[in-house]
Amino acid sequence: MTVLTDAQFDALCTNNPDIKFERTPNGELVIMAPTGGETGKDNAKLTARFVIWNENTDLGVVFDSSTCFRLPGGGDRSPDVAWVEKVRWEALSADLRR
Repeated sequence: MTVLTDAQFDALCTNNPDIKFERTPNGELVIMAPTGGETGKDNAKLTARFVIWNENTDLGVVFDSSTCFRLPGGGDRSPDVAWVEKVRWEALSADLRR
């Protein structure tokens, strides 16, 4: 088992932009397979619903499945869709937003 540091994981992602990587809380690398047609269709619908809801409420920021989040408990994950409350997003530094 190879464990990657934050810097190693960031460099791997930067150097391989066409591959979707995640990392477990223990630092283990996970390579994500592309979705199939049914899943892709469902994910697009889910993202669209979040975007429309958020545009109507203006409560936060919506992210697609290509966004990787470094989680407080460890690991880096890319959920199908994500939403962050506007106050929490605005409190982040530019580095943390990247």
